[in-house]
Amino acid sequence: MRQGECEAPDQPDDGLVGEKVVSAQARPLMWRSVAFVGEGPLWRRHSCIAGPCLLAVLALFSIFIAGSALARPLDQVRESGVIALCAHPNALPFSAKDGDRHGFQIELGEAIAREVGVRLETHWAVAAYDLSRADCDFVLDAIADPEAQAESRLELSKPYGSSGIALAVRGDNGAIHSLADLAAAGKIGILPGSMAAMYLDEHGIHTSPAGFEADLLDEVAAGELVGAAVTPTAVGYYNTQHTLHPMKAIAMFAAVGELNWNLAVGMAKPDAALTAAINAALDRLVGAGAVKAIYARYGVELAPPR
Repeated sequence: MRQGECEAPDQPDDGLVGEKVVSAQARPLMWRSVAFVGEGPLWRRHSCIAGPCLLAVLALFSIFIAGSALARPLDQVRESGVIALCAHPNALPFSAKDGDRHGFQIELGEAIAREVGVRLETHWAVAAYDLSRADCDFVLDAIADPEAQAESRLELSKPYGSSGIALAVRGDNGAIHSLADLAAAGKIGILPGSMAAMYLDEHGIHTSPAGFEADLLDEVAAGELVGAAVTPTAVGYYNTQHTLHPMKAIAMFAAVGELNWNLAVGMAKPDAALTAAINAALDRLVGAGAVKAIYARYGVELAPPR
């Protein structure tokens, strides 16, 4: 199975301490055009088909956590000794259940849990209907967008970073510097239905769709596309897997508001004390450089909040 396909484990592994598998479904999932807390408004910033696209994963988690999770005040979290994170079991660099590396969301979740004084319990989920049973306290990399937040009903922490859409080109491409260069350059890869796709179409740029960011980057590397509108996260992680022919990310859309966003912790109905504890934890982790270091281990240079 290629990186980014979302396939559940063959059987739930209920014996793993600190982990909960909420689905044993063993087929790839196709997620497209879903309203969500992240790539808003209403999931048109960056749609994709499952995979390491951060935003597809959070699309489902955010909505169903907000609708089904029980409120857990800080006192109850500390009394139980655990705080629960929802994550996808096969979505590196964001999260992964198996293997030596478990993704920056898991590592950041563990760091936040330590700062709060508890341990992290990861609830793995792979489909929308699983999440009513997930009973999670928070998700990571939720996008701090007022419209999307209103839709999801999640409470957001203060932002700890930012992301957006960049133009990925081959490392040896020195011909593209601005949007004007794209019109005559050739086709640009996009994820279908995304805000980036609509933006490029409005500016007369020829585009070519694919379902996964990794597929788009493969096509750029092979010379089949001039560039691709993807997240810097995808570019950074791709480069850790393709060190001989790295991509570079051009911040071509930095001034386009709908193609950029802040990242925050999304919490399911916390009390004020839990929100304050997570914000304090983020202050310490960001101040110590720990958050940037976690993302950097996956090739991602986390930008500060906008």
